Amino acid sequence: MGIADTLATSSTPRVKPDYGTAIVGTGFGGLAMAIKLREDGRNDFVLIERGDSVGGTWRDNRYPGAACDVPSHLYSFSFAPKTDWSRLYPTQPELYAYLRQVAEQHQLLPNCQFNSTLTGAVYDEAAQLWRIEVTTAGVSRSLTARALVLANGGLAEPKLPDVPGVETFKGKTFHSSQWDHGYDLAGKRVAVIGTGASAIQFVPAIAPKVGRLDVYQRTPNWIIPRPDRPFSDRTKSLFKHVPLLRKAYRAFIYWGHEARVFGLVLNPAFMKLFQKIGEAHINRQVKDPVLKQKVTPDYLIGCRRILISNDWYPAVSRPNVDLVTQGIREIREHSIVTTDGVEREVDCIIFGTGFYATENPIGHIVHGRDGVTLASEWQNGEEAYLGTLVKKFPNLFLIVGPNTGVGHTSMVFIIESQVALIRRLLAKLRSTDGTLEVRADVQDEFNRKLQQRLSASVWSTGCKSWYKHRSGKITALWPGFTFEFRRQTQSVPDSAYILTKPTVSA
Repeated sequence: MGIADTLATSSTPRVKPDYGTAIVGTGFGGLAMAIKLREDGRNDFVLIERGDSVGGTWRDNRYPGAACDVPSHLYSFSFAPKTDWSRLYPTQPELYAYLRQVAEQHQLLPNCQFNSTLTGAVYDEAAQLWRIEVTTAGVSRSLTARALVLANGGLAEPKLPDVPGVETFKGKTFHSSQWDHGYDLAGKRVAVIGTGASAIQFVPAIAPKVGRLDVYQRTPNWIIPRPDRPFSDRTKSLFKHVPLLRKAYRAFIYWGHEARVFGLVLNPAFMKLFQKIGEAHINRQVKDPVLKQKVTPDYLIGCRRILISNDWYPAVSRPNVDLVTQGIREIREHSIVTTDGVEREVDCIIFGTGFYATENPIGHIVHGRDGVTLASEWQNGEEAYLGTLVKKFPNLFLIVGPNTGVGHTSMVFIIESQVALIRRLLAKLRSTDGTLEVRADVQDEFNRKLQQRLSASVWSTGCKSWYKHRSGKITALWPGFTFEFRRQTQSVPDSAYILTKPTVSA
């Protein structure tokens, strides 16, 4: 019997919780939340982490060539600057090291419970707290917290393709986010399923090593050049000794990226001009007319995530690489068969199929009022108020919740905006020691206007993407400037939520 069943069959009096706040995840979101709680003089929080260290996305995604597509000085905490980034765009090892360093500097490790997976969370209305179930090394245990912050990440749960016969394959398989570095790809016949943001980084890294590489592409992506370069020692020194210069450089990057919103949201017609960059990139790097046709998208740039790479097109142009655009009919013990009947022998299959950007599995184990789950509340598409508060879920706060993603700039800016809001709301919650819940009408009206804005964006121009829920509703992206999101999170009125005092004495 699970934690939800246990709670449903018992009447629980109000008790003092084990923690004031339980935070799930230790990526950018979880660490920022913990740091700001510590700044408020709080130490009554716990960080629940399924991995063996902090880092989130940048701990897990260790595939060859892993890097970020947002510049280093913008993809980092504003309150924890790093002056000696090695490159314009940070690599996975450097970002992982940065997050570990931040956690250590702010002495967060004692508050972390590593190798601990959240397996259930139920809001106890009688006790006005969250009852949380965690599994560590196969052993389940319970803890309680007045507030629960889900900072588990918007792209954290690997998604595998639903292909007949995949379970019968006798060779090696792994997802890009669970890369098996102990498996030697040298000389092997390798199949990569997926051509998204991860694949365009690891395919060029492994193509020279493998014997043959079949890359299965369902839909081509628009790719533009990656203007990456190392920072010189002189530049690093200037950033270190002239803080104003570093701040000005960060601001320059920020506003340059914000300008993309004019095409993505305000007037998608502008994207036709931007698309010429992608077209020129293809023309420069792809000479074979058949391959050129395969890699050229038939939708407006921006409708799907825009990718950056200088070596993807050269990689798929290699003589030992075949870009397969036919659909996969089935997977056999040692081969993949496409819909045209062609069978290709393969030793290893690497899934570059992305993550659950919508319908995150965690939604099935988080229960709010009357036992309702996030998954059931979101069956027609995820919704929240400013991606942070969800009706029917008191004292629950989301970081990188619905419609907080950005296709043009750094998610860290969004995360810091949400953390600042949650920090203020937690302070209000502590003042009553009761409950805080967004008003249903406020959330509904917010999402009505949000979807109205999204309907005029480039993301609604017809292509299929992970930005959309299966219902067709765009649930992953924020429809506008990030400074607008920050302004809204800074000005949430008291009338937007219901703040109650304890219903019974402790």
